[in-house]
Amino acid sequence: MTSSATTQTIDPLPLAGARQEALREVWGQTLVELAADYPDLVVLDGDLANSTRADIFAAAVPDRFFEMGIAEQNMVGVAAGMATLGFVPWLSTFAAFMANRALDQVRIVVAQPHLNVKMCGGYTGILTGKTGKTHQSVEDIAIFRAMPGVATIAPADAVELRSAMRAMMETPGPMYLRVTRDPSPTIFPEEYEFRIGPGVLLRDGGDVGLVGTGVQTTRVLEAADLLASEGIAASVLHLPTLKPIDAGAIVALAERTGRIVTAEDHSIIGGLGSAVAEVLGEQRPTPMRRVGLRDVYGESAPNEYLIEAYGLSAGHVARAAREVIERA
Repeated sequence: MTSSATTQTIDPLPLAGARQEALREVWGQTLVELAADYPDLVVLDGDLANSTRADIFAAAVPDRFFEMGIAEQNMVGVAAGMATLGFVPWLSTFAAFMANRALDQVRIVVAQPHLNVKMCGGYTGILTGKTGKTHQSVEDIAIFRAMPGVATIAPADAVELRSAMRAMMETPGPMYLRVTRDPSPTIFPEEYEFRIGPGVLLRDGGDVGLVGTGVQTTRVLEAADLLASEGIAASVLHLPTLKPIDAGAIVALAERTGRIVTAEDHSIIGGLGSAVAEVLGEQRPTPMRRVGLRDVYGESAPNEYLIEAYGLSAGHVARAAREVIERA
C-alpha cells in the first residue's frame, strides 16, 4: 500500500514555549466531538478507559460506550459484528495489548474481511509512565503495517491527532492509530489538515534528510536545530502515515540530500526505518541510518532516561546525521 498523494509543506510552530498536550486526553475529547457529527460512532474499551482516556467519552456519551473488560479478543470480535451492522467502532486499549493479545482476532475478523474498525493503541513506544517492558509496545507499527489493507497512522501532536481522527472517521476500512501517553509539544498550526497518505515536509535543507513519525518528529526537529548551529542544513520529513506510505516524498528527499536518517520511538526492525529502507532499496538506493530501539525491549524508568538510554534524543539523531554525512 503506497500513497500517490501530494506531499504537504508546512512551517512548524517554534518548539520554544510550545503548547504541551497529552495525545490520550485529546483522543478522548475528539471522540466526543466526532460523536456529535457521526451517530454511528461507538467506543469499546478493554478495561483501560481511565488510562487511555476513553472515560472522557464514556462520561459524555454513555449510551455509545461499551466496557468489554480484560478480554481484548472478544472486544475485537464484538467490534467486527457492530461494523457489519453499520456502526464505526473505535477500540480503546494499550498498544501492547492491541498488537499482541488481540492480534489473531484482528487479523481474521477485522483485517481479512476489511471491516471499518478503528483500532487505537494507547501508551505507544517506551514513554509509558514507568510501566516497563510488559506494557511498552516497540513492535506495533511492524505488526499492523504488515497486515494487508490496514492503514497505520502515528500523529505528531494534538492538532494532527484531531485532524487524523476525523479523516479516519470519514475513510472506510480498518485502521490502526498510535497514541502516546504524556504531554508533548504542538508543532502544527491549527489550520493544518491531515490527509491519509501524504508526508509533511517541515524543514528544507540539502545536506541530510531527517525522517520522523509520531511524537518522535519533535525530537527530529530539535536535531535539525542542533545541526543548523553547526552549519549543517537538514530537511525534516514527517510521515504520519506509515501505510500507505508517501514513497514519492521519500525518494524526493533522497534525491535532494543524498543521505537519510530515520528516527522513531519503535524498533528499527519493521517500523519507519524499515519502511523507508524498503522504498529506497527499490527506487533510489541511498546511504542511511536508522534511529530507534535496536532489537531490545525497554525498561521502567523516567522518560528523560529512556530517551537517552535507547538513543532517541535529538542529540542521538544529530549524531546519526553527522555519521551518514561523513561516510556517504
